[in-house]
Amino acid sequence: MAAAGLSADEALAAWLEHLAHERRLSPRTLEAYGHIGRLYLAFLARHRGEALRLAGLGRVTAAEVRAHLAERRSGDRPLSARSISQTLSAIRTFHTFLDRRLDTPAPQLALVRGPRIKASLPRPVSEDQARGLLQETEADPDVEPWEAARDRAVLTLLYGCGLRISEALSLTRADAPLPEALRITGKGGKTRLAPVLPAVRQAVDAYVDLLPFGLAPEDALFRARRGGPLGPRQVQAAVQRLRGRLGLPASATPHALRHSFATHLLGAGADLRSIQELLGHASLSTTQKYTAVDAARLLDAYASAHPRA
Repeated sequence: MAAAGLSADEALAAWLEHLAHERRLSPRTLEAYGHIGRLYLAFLARHRGEALRLAGLGRVTAAEVRAHLAERRSGDRPLSARSISQTLSAIRTFHTFLDRRLDTPAPQLALVRGPRIKASLPRPVSEDQARGLLQETEADPDVEPWEAARDRAVLTLLYGCGLRISEALSLTRADAPLPEALRITGKGGKTRLAPVLPAVRQAVDAYVDLLPFGLAPEDALFRARRGGPLGPRQVQAAVQRLRGRLGLPASATPHALRHSFATHLLGAGADLRSIQELLGHASLSTTQKYTAVDAARLLDAYASAHPRA
């Protein structure tokens, strides 16, 4: 079928196919984009009272997009300003695809401005808190010894290598024992090398020694209680349990350990470019947020220790 004859739903499917196979976005991101796209098309069809086709997407007006965002912000499940901004970003990405691949520009979209968002800083845990989380896994009464070793191995990968949860859980049995550096495929299919510290390798080795399941080389390395692959929610639940016993704030999440990896490296004198490469950030501006975190930490230390602060 020629592009001009596509329905709006077929255009959306083509965009999601592009994101999956050319941009190589994660399944979770694809699901979010698909949800945003379907709600957007449903609003336009309802607003216009007709079936929507590709040509109609080129005639979208700034008023229509603003009305859709207003509906998303005031519905049964109203979105925050940050979520509205993300929704508009996804809609812009969709229309960019329609313009470049399907020759259907939507010039009025440039007139729409999203809400102003105050930039939030990463919320790392301190070195003592990170160390406490790792040590507390061994005292967890709710899990078997092999599960405690698994939790410590996963959290050590997040803190010691700066991995995202999804990246740590993507390791297979063939990856253990860990090499000197792990080749990690992160967001957008971006590949990086993550050096492996001896403590990280030892934690993974200890888990493998206790693992009660036989695994094929291609099987996920980290397993749940019944033998299936370990999921992100189970890691989050483990950290929630651990931080509750340690009295840590709700900001002490698995992802906070990745933030701590970056912040503690910066505090030890690492340069931003190196940290950017280790984290797999596409833009240096993302990594630069950690300089503000480190400055705030130093000011807090000064205020608490200086007699004239």
